[in-house]
Amino acid sequence: MHPQSQKPSFSFAVETRLRDSTSLPAADFQGRTGTITTPHGEIKTPAFIAVGTKATVKAVLPESMKELGAQALLANAYHLYLQPGADILDEAGGLGKFMNWDGPTFTDSGGFQVMSLGAGFKKVINMDAVTSGGADDDVAAGKERLAHVDDDGVWFKSHVNGDRHRFTPEISMQIQHQLGADIMFAFDELTTLMNSRGYQEQSLERTRLWAERCVTEHDLLTAARAHRPYQALFGVIQGAQYEDLRRKACQDLGAMDFDGFGIGGALEKENLGTIVRWCSEELPEDKPRHLLGISEPDDLFTAIENGADTFDCVSPTRVARTSAFYTPDGRWNLSNARFKRDFSPLMERCDCYACAHYSRAYIHHLFRAKEMVASTLVSIHNERFIVKLVDDARLAIEDGTFFDLKAEVLGRYYAPR
Repeated sequence: MHPQSQKPSFSFAVETRLRDSTSLPAADFQGRTGTITTPHGEIKTPAFIAVGTKATVKAVLPESMKELGAQALLANAYHLYLQPGADILDEAGGLGKFMNWDGPTFTDSGGFQVMSLGAGFKKVINMDAVTSGGADDDVAAGKERLAHVDDDGVWFKSHVNGDRHRFTPEISMQIQHQLGADIMFAFDELTTLMNSRGYQEQSLERTRLWAERCVTEHDLLTAARAHRPYQALFGVIQGAQYEDLRRKACQDLGAMDFDGFGIGGALEKENLGTIVRWCSEELPEDKPRHLLGISEPDDLFTAIENGADTFDCVSPTRVARTSAFYTPDGRWNLSNARFKRDFSPLMERCDCYACAHYSRAYIHHLFRAKEMVASTLVSIHNERFIVKLVDDARLAIEDGTFFDLKAEVLGRYYAPR
């Protein structure tokens, strides 16, 4: 068990449950608000957690993230392990101090990157183009397999220089303790939708055993590093799109001494809400649930009403670097010639720095001229748009207007044009 003297630095309290005016039973709705308390501050939930993969939100200063309302940032254990090294962050005093961010921080376990980069799928597990000797050994077309999983852990080659590395549950915990985030995730195996049912079952059991090892190593490291603030550990729920496997994973990990849970794994968009609900029905109500890797408006509303508390995704800054920006009327590409003489802000009535001071025409020019500040300005706006969207959803849960807000926002954002 975690040393109880350090546990009070992390907690989660549910505050408001979702109310609805429709005829559907209240039990069908799992949405809620709450507060996660960490050593570096509170996170009011639901909340969008911006991704700073390599201890930086790409093209955006930490000070700007604070100004636009981000409550916490998530960094990537795999990438920081490769460069600059977890020991460097430990020596610096942890992730927050290293990157000059004084708020709460998350790190993932590295499991997603080991699998996705190791199989050549990069950030999206695209099952449309694979080369395979069987569904349980898929590799992206034209790529070689860089990761090999066994019951003890994973051997993988660095996507940076080809060096060979080993991750086990214990090594992942050691790395993440050195990184020093307030919240970290247990090491898990991420499967794909192409894996067979038999392999999904084997992988789920492997992830369960790895979760037990993560808890054990986490407790040992917590005791050994009592001079550091307590770091919360979240278990990761896998099981692909199988209801029985998802529920089993929730029951198994829910009985372990985790501080919260991440809902991960490959899934089809249309099944997102159903899968989150299965998990919400099984997981302890008094612990937070983090849905890994989503940020599209419809996905956010679906996840919130089915019980997810926090979310992360690289998409707001990734699409910003291609000149795409969010508005209430959908996403637009700023490089389009139509914006050459458009002197309005990226979005009317947006309170972000970019919209307050710069026009579409100016930022259009910056992209055409390949000026780096173009990505900075659109990234600031996109992060603010998604952060505020989730903040508005939280307020709407509190005042009982969540479904009115959902209908209004999604009806306008996805309207034909």
